[in-house]
Amino acid sequence: MAVDRDHVLRTAAALLTRKSTATMDEVARAAGISRATLHRHFAGRDALVRALEALGIQECEAALDAARPDEGPARDAVHRLVRAIEPAAGLLSFLYTENQLFEGGEVNAGWARIDERIETLFRRGQDSGEFRIDLTPAWLTEALFGLLASAAWAVAEGRVAPKDFTYMTVELLLGGALRADAPRREEP
Repeated sequence: MAVDRDHVLRTAAALLTRKSTATMDEVARAAGISRATLHRHFAGRDALVRALEALGIQECEAALDAARPDEGPARDAVHRLVRAIEPAAGLLSFLYTENQLFEGGEVNAGWARIDERIETLFRRGQDSGEFRIDLTPAWLTEALFGLLASAAWAVAEGRVAPKDFTYMTVELLLGGALRADAPRREEP
């Protein structure tokens, strides 16, 4: 019987999103295969996580393509991006916490491509006057990833309704936490 690798990866992603400490035995059981079969496809947890990373990059790039970040107002493009990436947010939140993916000097080139595309979107918004210029595009990109991960966790824990994911993420990212009429406190 042939094993559907995509099914195994998506099952592993769903499980690890809910339980990041799941064992390879638990992943195999969730996918409906034996541990030996899982091990033939992924030599260990590191290989599985690397395959999930590739899936996460693929999902992010597809979301970026669907969001059409070069079209229309940048604010609308950010909204489209968050909405398009929402189905993969749980996987991204898992990957966001996997230190092995970001240790050392070698980071997957796919993340660099994604970062560049998102930074370009934020830079476009700054150039058009839509976004604050005192925050770098790199920082806005990191903030977006952090908010996506946090929103995915909050939805998974039942603290945020799934229907509010996109709205709350976009509003906090683009609006900031301060009210528009609230005085800003300067650093001493």
